[in-house]
Amino acid sequence: MHVAHMHPSAAPNLSGWGEKILGRGSSINPVNRFEAIHYDVDEWCDPGSPSHIRTQLFRDDSQTIIARNQSPDVGFETSVNPYRGCEHGCAYCYARPTHEYLGFSAGIDFESKILVKLNAASLLAAELNRPGWHPRTVTMSGVTDCYQPIERKLEITRACLQVLADFRNPTFIVTKNHLVTRDCDLLSSLAAHGAAGVTVSITTLDASLAQKLEPRASNPRSRLAAIRELSNANIPVGVNAAPIIPGLNDHEIPAILTAAAEAGAQFAYYTIVRLPLAVSTIFINWLETHFPDRKNTVLGRIQSMRGGKLNESAFGQRMRGQGIFAEQIRKIFEVSCRRAGLDQDHVELNTKAFRRIEPNQLGLDL
Repeated sequence: MHVAHMHPSAAPNLSGWGEKILGRGSSINPVNRFEAIHYDVDEWCDPGSPSHIRTQLFRDDSQTIIARNQSPDVGFETSVNPYRGCEHGCAYCYARPTHEYLGFSAGIDFESKILVKLNAASLLAAELNRPGWHPRTVTMSGVTDCYQPIERKLEITRACLQVLADFRNPTFIVTKNHLVTRDCDLLSSLAAHGAAGVTVSITTLDASLAQKLEPRASNPRSRLAAIRELSNANIPVGVNAAPIIPGLNDHEIPAILTAAAEAGAQFAYYTIVRLPLAVSTIFINWLETHFPDRKNTVLGRIQSMRGGKLNESAFGQRMRGQGIFAEQIRKIFEVSCRRAGLDQDHVELNTKAFRRIEPNQLGLDL
């Protein structure tokens, strides 16, 4: 494994090749809205037009690791993101535009150029040890998935969990990767203090759709297996039926919740798809590539929930939408939760077991 130490702006900004790219959710690289100059690649005259793109890793030398959130829509105030960009390649991912702040594109770049925070655990330990830190739940994966494929090798998330377990600081994980079960030992130690919870996101039970929509995330069967393993380890676990894409997967809500409950899920959430900035371009291209016959229906229903737009950024509306279809989805979700015996309340974790640990007492080499 090689982690490059290169400033993101040094990478070229390719606008797209007009063909499917193996293992990627996007097949285009929309122009970065912050870049004044870019260049396009003409497929017909470019012998390097790729059908397969290798993932590149770049060192992220951020000096802080805990991010603060002020949105009332996401259910957490503090989060840790060990990675920027996400190799899962979900076509709908609302985090894609964050890559533009790094000089990259929200398209292929977002899922193939990953910034890694190799010192995340030591930064986290330092922040938890500060006198000003008051114990509160730290969410892992507030932006991108902390269990994306490269985590299997780098184990940055595991190192952060070790710190959280040593401090007994509560943590809540959101992921769509079975790899979370690797860390059942640390999560169980936190759960023993009422200080751990996990939500596994399941967008669809259709493996074929999942492979197109979320090409490098665990398949639906593996995500259900993760719920089962976490539940068997006495770790509070729920399901996030998200995002709901009207006209594509909204009919699966009852089946997803039933399957998750049978696997051991205790609670459930849902969100409606969001398409901010370049995500709308990427998702429209994805529909044209994989479901051209459903494109107008899907986009029309999204617009009906977003005041005629493809995205609504206002707090209180951006996650759930408004209108007939949004209300229909809400009712189906609520009825399905009742039938499956799933709790819809926010999970509260315990902060009373928190303790400060001297650096030389931590259970990892910092």
